[in-house]
Amino acid sequence: MTDSPTRILLADDHALVRRGVRLILEAEPDLTVVAEADDGAEAVARTREHRPDLAVLDIAMPRLTGLQAARELSRTCPETRILILTMYDNEQYFFEALGAGASGYVLKSVADRDLVEACRATMRGEPFLYPGAVDALIRDYLDRAREGHAPSSRAITDREEEILKLVAEGHTSQQIADLLVISPKTVERHRANLLQKLGLKDRLELTRYAIRVGLIEP
Repeated sequence: MTDSPTRILLADDHALVRRGVRLILEAEPDLTVVAEADDGAEAVARTREHRPDLAVLDIAMPRLTGLQAARELSRTCPETRILILTMYDNEQYFFEALGAGASGYVLKSVADRDLVEACRATMRGEPFLYPGAVDALIRDYLDRAREGHAPSSRAITDREEEILKLVAEGHTSQQIADLLVISPKTVERHRANLLQKLGLKDRLELTRYAIRVGLIEP
């Protein structure tokens, strides 16, 4: 690590949480918050603008989740490392975070204890995992080794997941097209594919599915 402080982007849709996390980070001489965002799409835009060393992302955010933002940043800003800071002690999210390119997973309940060390570990190129996540990794590895299974691939594409989230949030096809800079016809095609792939009938069922898999909060 260089002598200059690690430049951090902080994304969480609760201003109070951001303020608290910022206080924890900026109490350390080797860490500085250079930008904040209150949803996943803004996190991506701010990261492209500020090119921070590290992005600290909440999972449950509007427009794009932290996991969606992490996947986008892994593709477009690979030099920015990613840390997930979340209230979810959840194996599914943990594995998805690793798959999305995150270097670590920190629980908000112990952020005051773990976050600073997680930032430093990530910048050293080391993964940071909370104790329950380590157990989950080992258990998953042993289960798969015992059963001879490869990890299952995700049922829907990143773009379909983006559209599913926006549909579930109540956006029209035209609004989604404007947000993603694609045509309404393309949105409708993705939506039809989603219904077929997931075996669902309508927007209501899509919304229920999005809540169940954690894309939006109920």
